[in-house]
Amino acid sequence: MDEVLNIIKNDPWLEPYKEAITGRHQHAIDKEKELIGKKTLSDFATGHLYFGLHRTEKGWTFREWAPNATEIYLIGDFNGWQEQAKYKLKRVKNTGNWEINLRENAMKHGDLYKLKVYWEGGCGERIPAWATRVVQDDQTKIFSAQVWNPEKPYKFKKKVFVPNIAPLMIYECHIGMAQDAEKVGTYNEFRENILPRIAKDGYNCIQIMAIQEHPYYGSFGYHVSSFFAPSSRFGTPEELKQLIDTAHQMGIAVIMDIVHSHAVKNEIEGLGNFAGDPCQYFYPGERREHPAWDSLCFDYGKNEVIHFLLSNCKYWLEEFHFDGFRFDGVTSMLYYSHGLGEAFCNYGDYFNGHEDDNAICYLTLANKLIHQVNPRAITIAEEVSGMPGLAAPFNDGGYGFDYRMAMNIPDYWIKIIKERRDEDWKPSSMFWEVTNRRKDEKTISYCESHDQALVGDKTIIFRLIDADMYWHFKIGDENGTVQRGIALHKMIRLLTASTINGGYLNFMGNEFGHPEWIDFPREGNGWSYKYARRQWHLVDDKDLCYHYLGDFDNAMVHLIEGVKNIQKTDVVEIWHNDGDQVLAYRRKDLIFVFNFNPTRSFTDYGFLVPRGEYRVVLNTDSKAFGGFGFADDSIAHFTCADPLYAKEKKEWLKLYIPARSAVVLKRQK
Repeated sequence: MDEVLNIIKNDPWLEPYKEAITGRHQHAIDKEKELIGKKTLSDFATGHLYFGLHRTEKGWTFREWAPNATEIYLIGDFNGWQEQAKYKLKRVKNTGNWEINLRENAMKHGDLYKLKVYWEGGCGERIPAWATRVVQDDQTKIFSAQVWNPEKPYKFKKKVFVPNIAPLMIYECHIGMAQDAEKVGTYNEFRENILPRIAKDGYNCIQIMAIQEHPYYGSFGYHVSSFFAPSSRFGTPEELKQLIDTAHQMGIAVIMDIVHSHAVKNEIEGLGNFAGDPCQYFYPGERREHPAWDSLCFDYGKNEVIHFLLSNCKYWLEEFHFDGFRFDGVTSMLYYSHGLGEAFCNYGDYFNGHEDDNAICYLTLANKLIHQVNPRAITIAEEVSGMPGLAAPFNDGGYGFDYRMAMNIPDYWIKIIKERRDEDWKPSSMFWEVTNRRKDEKTISYCESHDQALVGDKTIIFRLIDADMYWHFKIGDENGTVQRGIALHKMIRLLTASTINGGYLNFMGNEFGHPEWIDFPREGNGWSYKYARRQWHLVDDKDLCYHYLGDFDNAMVHLIEGVKNIQKTDVVEIWHNDGDQVLAYRRKDLIFVFNFNPTRSFTDYGFLVPRGEYRVVLNTDSKAFGGFGFADDSIAHFTCADPLYAKEKKEWLKLYIPARSAVVLKRQK
């Protein structure tokens, strides 16, 4: 391939690694040809239509890939969980696949079942790998597959949905912990109680965690056992479909946190030792186990595994109408080291032979497939190393993700809150951090996600205020710590959200400063749900300060969404002065001005901007958002001419900017 890929043309620093980049690109092209022949990737990724249990015109068909098996039986409610000749599978000739055809009366909707699998030297009960419904018995805690064939399948009311990505404003959420009550919430409760809140707050996309079935609730959904089964602890597949359909009717896209980076070790519930072969789905040898996650790593070099994972992507898109995926743990997939203990200081660290080319190829094909199935689908990579090209188009030599998570930003905010005195916060450093990204890759910016809210960590509001949230968050009783925390919480969010080049993400509850960390029920806390919920009553209580933060977030999201394609506009720095701790920048007709100084307010502080009349459209210091209301936001601000800058068509905009506040002004047409 003599043609130089655009990714290299766009970044000459990648030139020394041309061979590696071109090689990875060609690997994906070659693998695709090998897999599909003259078909398409979408034609190839249909394993879910072949494997698993299917109702047919004549009765039932069940198939499973288990090359190491010697005998397989279906056991369940329909045969008293006994091995019977009638329910014995036959090996499909010259393949590793097994099959059985049954009459209509052989099983019914709601029956529980498993596979009894025999192999050389052993046997065991297994849940089918392609099961689309798995339930747990309340008493015994045993998981089983369930025959799922409701009389009335769900019919989507919204047939075609076009996500609004101009810009993409994501509300990250978890169905089970989304309710105020100390329990596991349901798909229906989320649809009825939480979706209206999200719509009202202006978010146009929800990213749902923990959809794929997982044995341990406290894993946050990241130790998946059944990749094709929506978690039954939240309700039925139909109820999930209704949730997605309702979100679409509200104009809200729904993306899923998909886990293809690893799998739970469980053998009975999961794929850990499916038919007596611990490496049927996973890498052999030392690479099989993830050293940090106590989980198993897929063998992305095996065509059957690629088929399984690609089919999984297509299944969720077509069966449930998800609008795309946030791929979890991409860094772990990219490197043999899983990124553990690596510094990633220069470009050489991405092309030194420590990368898993099989995983890179899989991710590239997954993105290609997803956009083939739905050209409007959204794919996001959770990736911390900064691998170049991850969110660049495939044709340019990239891996084809639409966005990558800007994981540097939350780390930065935590670092300066923890380590720097307020007087040492430097606007130049902040501005660089929120705008530091590759020009040819779109990012999802965020201050904090679920990661920062887990046990042992702290949310931004808790780092800022800590225990005073318990004693001084009643309106009228705020102390200096609370006032500082409220002010900085808003400023950090505004700076992060207003500088996006793709989208913005918030984890549910963080917009109003949800107190305390997330702690799922476990032995160590007496299996309590006290911290695995969201306390909406706090933001609904007008006597508490939480609603100030919630109201500000609402105003901020609506402001940013109100400028169509703001994410595509240039972020033009107007001014920064680290001594004053003042920062100003422009996007189209909006001017953003920040004064991070904890003690000094400035009068008639001048900025050179396009001439005209400017009006305040958002102010963090507004009394409506828990501020002091020091400035009169009803006043129109007119620029003052300066002959020195007449040629540039710029004039002075002079403002009063109170300490620890930010203001957004709009140029009037």
